[in-house]
Amino acid sequence: GCKTGKSSDFMNKRSQDFNMGWRFHRDIVQGPENPEFDDSVWREVDLPHDWSIEDLPIQDSMHHGPFYKGLEKGADVGYLGGGTGWYRKSFTVDREDEDKLVFLHFDGVQSEMKLWVNGHKVGEHVYGYTPFFFDLTPHLLLPGKSNQITVKVVNPESNSRWFNGAGIYRDVKLSLLNPLSVD
Repeated sequence: GCKTGKSSDFMNKRSQDFNMGWRFHRDIVQGPENPEFDDSVWREVDLPHDWSIEDLPIQDSMHHGPFYKGLEKGADVGYLGGGTGWYRKSFTVDREDEDKLVFLHFDGVQSEMKLWVNGHKVGEHVYGYTPFFFDLTPHLLLPGKSNQITVKVVNPESNSRWFNGAGIYRDVKLSLLNPLSVD
């Protein structure tokens, strides 16, 4: 197991809920994929999370809640903006699970994402409507050490004919599996 579930229960090692306790920042930032990056001022969010429906910091005649009347082609996307968002989370694999394979499953990220583990780029996925997963095993630190997960999400402003959301807007699961299994 890991900090997100009971390691003694085999059923909890497959598809463990990994939604709680992420840190989030909406903006272009340099260096968050670096494990030593200080994200202490970022706010904590639980997934699923859609930043496009959060109230904008400015509220006036052009901005109401999350809606911006001046957004180019705004009617096509419900006047909700895209942009760039970053998510970070730490987790530790228990010593009893040092021989397990570790997979991170995303049910949906809108719409272009990249994943780093401990500063190593693991992969990317484009298209926000399909689930996908990554094998984290080769990039993890020794059991008992904290691992840093970083996800960059880019949602272009006018990429759809309707509101499609922005961010890690569906569940994320963590699986720790034996290296040998039957299909």
